[in-house]
Amino acid sequence: MLKQNLQMRLGQKLAPQQIQLMKLIQLHTLEFEEELERELEENPALEKVADENSEEEYSKADEEYEAEGNESIETDFDVDEYLYDDEPSYKTASSNYSADDEEFDNQSLLTEGQSLYDYLLEQIRLSNIDDEDLKIAEYIIGNLDTDGYLRREIKSIVDDLAFSQGIYTTIEKVTDVLENYVQKLDPPGVGARDLRECLLLQIEKKVSSDSAVILAGNILRNQFDALANKHYNKILQKYDIEEEDLKEALDEISRLSPKVGGNFDTQTITINQEIIPDFVIQVKDNQVIPSLNNKNAPTLRVSDEYKEILSTYSHDKKSTEHKQAALFIKQKLDAAKWYIDAINQRQNTLLQTITAIVKLQKEYFLTGDEKNIKPMILKDVADITGFDISTISRVVKSKYADTPNGIVYLKNLFSDSLTNDEGEEVSTKEIKMHLQEAIDKENKRKPYTDDALVGILKEKGYNIARRTIAKYREQLNIPVARLRKEL
Repeated sequence: MLKQNLQMRLGQKLAPQQIQLMKLIQLHTLEFEEELERELEENPALEKVADENSEEEYSKADEEYEAEGNESIETDFDVDEYLYDDEPSYKTASSNYSADDEEFDNQSLLTEGQSLYDYLLEQIRLSNIDDEDLKIAEYIIGNLDTDGYLRREIKSIVDDLAFSQGIYTTIEKVTDVLENYVQKLDPPGVGARDLRECLLLQIEKKVSSDSAVILAGNILRNQFDALANKHYNKILQKYDIEEEDLKEALDEISRLSPKVGGNFDTQTITINQEIIPDFVIQVKDNQVIPSLNNKNAPTLRVSDEYKEILSTYSHDKKSTEHKQAALFIKQKLDAAKWYIDAINQRQNTLLQTITAIVKLQKEYFLTGDEKNIKPMILKDVADITGFDISTISRVVKSKYADTPNGIVYLKNLFSDSLTNDEGEEVSTKEIKMHLQEAIDKENKRKPYTDDALVGILKEKGYNIARRTIAKYREQLNIPVARLRKEL
């Protein structure tokens, strides 16, 4: 049975202007410049002021617009509805994802070059191979990844050849073409199905009577698991050799490439990691003074020309065309006024945030020593500024500061805290530095286990559990002791 119910709900919904402001806040300097230029192109009522002394002029012009621009215009159209119908889509689109989901986009330069696929096809077509084997070889080459590996199962390739190419063959036939044709191509190691095979194909191409090369081949062929796990004693016993002999063989293996297709790609991308700092931090008379990069603080104003046009059209109450033109111009003027307010709010938010960070990390900025970084989380900065934690997260996202000690990534200044034996709170970053130092100084023939590292840090006053040591070690991309062992 159908029923009708009346329900009232209270909910929050971000206005398009709030969404746009959040996007402006999280932009780093390069993105902000691009966004500003795009807005200047889209809205002719918005102007960039080059003269530094124009701030007073802008304030005066803004007051005039407030007096004139808000004058009511008689029309059959709903001004607000008309405004949002013509609003750019990026201002009205809702954002349902976190700012952290968007990674920092570096400037990329696309360069042309011969792909691995083309290079291999060129070779296989010049080789002495019959037509059916050539088609199989070409299909195998098409299935290689950018590193030159064949990651697919041979059975899957056999099925694909039957369904898509009309070539009915066997696993043995495809394997034969792979091993006798594709894997013989240049660069050595191409067409391998795993790392072991890739390295083995390369070492076998080295026609040499050198004992180190021969031993390296035997190790890759028969003792790869022991090599991967650094069970050197097992290898020494297996081949009854001296450590010096094993070291020479390992040197030969280290010269091999694990990614033979690395120098080839359809589109070789060169990353230009140019960093433009968003903040400038200066130290004067033992005081830390933060400021915004000038590119983050442009002076904008509402176009006087467009305000005059609005005044002209708004006096004509009879012409429908003039009414519509007046609405359009008023929309652009309102959008320009709001955008200027949003930029000012962005600058204020950025400056308050960096001021709070400097207050919490003053000792670090004065000395430049990372050991002086205090424990700091987003909530600490939010408590000082009064902003929401999500706002602070957007501010520090992909932002850099130019300090007397170099360029600093703001997110690197944030860390959790632990309490040492003296009852003082210390940053986990400080503990990781001591952990890194201990591992750097260890005897690589007998590297420290996690239990040994627990004892070393305990001597320094940090009472940390072994599982915490393991977690920090993984965060520093440091392998376990067995894999750090060297001859």
